[in-house]
Amino acid sequence: MNNRLIDTLGALPGKVWRGSSGRKWLKAVLSLSGILAACHSGPPPGQAPQASPPTVGIQTVQPKPVVLTTELTGRTRPYLMAEIRPQVGGIVRSRLFTEGASVQAGQVLYEIDPVFFRASMDSAQASLARSQANLTAARLKAERSATLIKTRVISQQDNDDAQAALQQASAAVAVDRAALAQAQINLDYTRVVAPIAGQIGRSSVTPGALVTASQTQALAVIQQLDPIYVDLIEPGTEWLNLRMAAGLGVPTYGSAVRLILENGQDYPMEGRLEFVEVTEEPGTGSIVLRTRFPNPHQILLPGMFVRAVIETGTLEQAVRVPSQAVTLDAKGAPWVMLLGRDDQVERRALSGATWVNGAWLVQKALAGGDRLIIEGLQAVKPGMKGVLAGDPASKKNNLPAPTSDRSNH
Repeated sequence: MNNRLIDTLGALPGKVWRGSSGRKWLKAVLSLSGILAACHSGPPPGQAPQASPPTVGIQTVQPKPVVLTTELTGRTRPYLMAEIRPQVGGIVRSRLFTEGASVQAGQVLYEIDPVFFRASMDSAQASLARSQANLTAARLKAERSATLIKTRVISQQDNDDAQAALQQASAAVAVDRAALAQAQINLDYTRVVAPIAGQIGRSSVTPGALVTASQTQALAVIQQLDPIYVDLIEPGTEWLNLRMAAGLGVPTYGSAVRLILENGQDYPMEGRLEFVEVTEEPGTGSIVLRTRFPNPHQILLPGMFVRAVIETGTLEQAVRVPSQAVTLDAKGAPWVMLLGRDDQVERRALSGATWVNGAWLVQKALAGGDRLIIEGLQAVKPGMKGVLAGDPASKKNNLPAPTSDRSNH
């Protein structure tokens, strides 16, 4: 056909088509036009164009040990706290401590005017001396009566009276001795001492103030800050989920705890879980987890708001599946797409999966080497073949770090 066209064109007038050079030039033009026509040619009529297979991003599943942690909020509490109140009433004579300073157990903090209590003790001592003298006389009389009754010089009634008088005198001595002890205790209470060692706060009274025994208002408060408690709040529902989730375990006594301060910085020392409260707070529906931290430099003060990361257990073999790879069915059960043999897409349910800090934690539904589709899910369907995997060297195809967190706040 091309040769006929060339002959026809060659027969036309004009020098350009004549001669061997013109015919060669014409062949080159026709060859080029054929190539261009082939490039722009479409599929035969009635046949749809063939689409290239979709490309998806994958993760290669590699089960690893996973340390479970949870982040909770809480407040610091003093390790020991004592509110100082007077045990006797009177006028405060002096205050013997510096506000905000450290005090030792047994250190005198206040002195209440002891004049009245010293007089009461003197009176009690005198009463005891009198009763002791009466006891001596009653004892001698009872001894003589016991001797005379044998010879029937006195009557049995007189002897019984003498013996009863001895017992009464002995009881009177015991009563007066107790009164003296009480007077001594009241006198000692005029010196108000620190029951524990720690930091003492401001004083609510000054010298010259009148105080009463066991008054409502505390004179001062002593708090021991090293070590210090941190009470963490765990919602009751989260605690139930943690206990009931298969294989997740719960925090154990002595579990390591890391503290995050109000300014966002990490506390330099690690704490430990002391105990978990055995009852749920009725008003808030939460459970208290008490932790203890060393506080030698008193960085932590009572009442501070902090966040704590606490270990809740370790799973020996588990896979952390990102949320974008998981779809929930009508019943809320999670499932994923995998790239199986011959690059065929398959669907798999994540039985026993648990939601953990923005990802699904799976222990049994996935095995090592499974290729999990995490990108391009909208372009594939179960049973589709010839799907292309993304670059294996990409970071998207590697599993996240083996440590996972479960955040409640």
